[in-house]
Amino acid sequence: MSVSAVRFQQVVKSYAGGAVLRGVELEVRAGESFGLVGVNGAGKTSLVKCMFDFCALDAGAIAIFGLSHRLPAARAPLSFLPERFSPPYYLSGAAFLRYMLKLQGLPYDAARVGAMLAALDLEPAALTRQVRAYSKGMTQKLGLAACLLSDKPMLVLDEPTSGLDPKARALLKRQLRLLRDAGRTLLFTSHALADVEELCDRMAILHEGRIRFVGTPRQCRADYAAANLEQAFLHCIA
Repeated sequence: MSVSAVRFQQVVKSYAGGAVLRGVELEVRAGESFGLVGVNGAGKTSLVKCMFDFCALDAGAIAIFGLSHRLPAARAPLSFLPERFSPPYYLSGAAFLRYMLKLQGLPYDAARVGAMLAALDLEPAALTRQVRAYSKGMTQKLGLAACLLSDKPMLVLDEPTSGLDPKARALLKRQLRLLRDAGRTLLFTSHALADVEELCDRMAILHEGRIRFVGTPRQCRADYAAANLEQAFLHCIA
C-alpha cells in the first residue's frame, strides 16, 4: 500500500462569506505528482492554507506523512510557494536565498545557486538587485529557486507558473519532471490543464468546496467521454 504524503479527512472550512470547504476527502501519495484544479474561488488555496495550519479547521483532520498537520514536525518536510509570493522588498535576491537556505540549515553554495538560476532562466546579475526592482516573472523564479534549493521531500506550489513566460514555463516543467523522477512528492494547484495532464500522475477537481473527481488525467477524459482535459473539466463541474 502506498504511503500517504497528505491525507485530508472531511475537512470543513468557512469564512464570514460562507462555507469554502465542504467535507473534503483527499489523499496525495508519497512520490507522486498531484494536481489540484478548479475555478477561481473553488477552495484550492484555502485547502493549502489549512494544510499548513495558516487557518484553523472548522471540522475534519489533515495528516502529513502520518502526523497531524498541527505539529511543526509534520510540516518540516514541506517546501511551499504561495500564489501571491512577495519576498521582503528590501533584500537582494542573494540575501533572500541565503536567508531561506539558512532557515533550512543549508549552506549557500554559489555554484549550486547559479545552476538553479540557469535552470529557471533567471540572470545571475539579478541576485545583486533588490527584489523591489524585480518583475513578476523574476520574483516567481526567485521563489521557485528557493523552493527547489530547499531539498525537501515534498513541494507544495500554488499556481507555480504564474507570471512565467513560455520559456520559463517549459524550464520549470523540466525541473518538476526531474523531481518526480527522483521520487519527490509534488502537489500543485493550476489553471493550466495542459500542464496538469503533462506532469501529474493523478489529479483532483475541486468545485464549490467539494471534490468532484480524483484519478489520472486519462481517467478524467474517459469518465466524461471528452477529447481533452479541458472539456472533461467543464463536464465535471457542470
